[in-house]
Parts: sequence; C-alpha cells; structure tokens
Amino acid sequence: MNSIYIMRTSLCLLYIFTLRHEPVAALGAMGQIVLVHSRGRGQHPGMFEELSHSDPGDLAKLGELIRDIRIALLTTVDHDGRLHTRPVQTLQVDDADRSLWFFTDWNSPKVVELYHDVRVSLGYSDPAKNVFVAVSGSGSLFRDVQKAKQLWSVEQRAYYPEGPEDERLAILRVLIERAEYWTAPGRTSYLVAAMTAAVTGTPASVIGENRKIK
Repeated sequence: MNSIYIMRTSLCLLYIFTLRHEPVAALGAMGQIVLVHSRGRGQHPGMFEELSHSDPGDLAKLGELIRDIRIALLTTVDHDGRLHTRPVQTLQVDDADRSLWFFTDWNSPKVVELYHDVRVSLGYSDPAKNVFVAVSGSGSLFRDVQKAKQLWSVEQRAYYPEGPEDERLAILRVLIERAEYWTAPGRTSYLVAAMTAAVTGTPASVIGENRKIK
C-alpha cells in the first residue's frame, strides 16, 4: 500500500465524515455556494451546488460592498488608446440610478480622456475579507456646487482648499452599465473544496458568491 493510496483513503474517510455531520462551513441565504449533505443515501450531487440565477438584491449588495471598500482603481482610455489607471475615493453610491460619485480636478488627465472616450472601469478589492468588485460604465463630468456640498467631507479640503465652491473641483459621475462581485468564505471552505477535488479528481468551481449585474 503506497503513500498516495493512504492519503486518498484518508481524505475519502474525512470527506464522508464531513457529509454525515454538521457542515464545516456554509454561506448565508444569499450565498451562491451551498453545502450539500448526504444522510443515509447512496449518492449525492456533490459538495457544492452553484446557484446561477440573479436576484433583485444584487444591486443593493453591490452598493453595500462598494461603500465598505470605498477606494477604487479607476481606468480610463487616453488619446492613444492606452489604459490609464489611478486610485479614486467613492463619495456616494446611488442604487436607484446606478451611479457612483467622485471628485476630481478639472486639470486632471482624466478630464481630457473622458472628453474623447467616456468608457471607464472601476475595481474594488478587500483581500482581508475576500471581497472583489468590478464595474464598467460611462463617465461624465460637470460642475455643481450644491451636489459638491452634498458629497463634501472635511478631508476633501486637502485637495480643494476653497471648499465645495473651489473652481478646480469637478464632479465625476459613473453610470454603472455592468458589474460583477465575488465574495468568498473562510479558509475552512477552501480546505473542504480541496478534499473534494482530491477525492473526485474534479477541480472546484466558484467557492463563495459570484454575481453579475447588467
């Protein structure tokens, strides 16, 4: 009996033990990956079941994740067709009209870039919580003192000393056209998925929740 056979046998026993007892890990009701049990039956569909349908709450969940992370990498297209990426702070998320709001400087290169090409993308990530968000849409720039006052916070004065009335302050609105987010559970779920893959020889698919919004 070689070591590989012993290892596979041990993993198989642990896998069976897991299925016959309380789940090692599970996601909430909105989770896309559900732990599947087999209690006294001869077969089971697999360790995880992927739920691919969309939910009306996906956009609200997207907004919640963005509000929590706040800092994004904004990518625009320059006049040579090259991608230009920089960090930006999300000041407001409007779920109702699918808008994200930012401040920028009228002298910023992104102003010229958006004049030639309104397409933008935004990436948010929180590796500590295993949360990742991708957004694509169109950007527009305008001056609106009242909206600037609504979005204003005291730390913005470091960039715009004159406050919301600062002539350099431009408001950037990104209209969300498509978005996708990924959230993952803790390390235990990855260990369970690794055991499953070792026993069945089938790689794991998505471990966690992955939703697309159009």
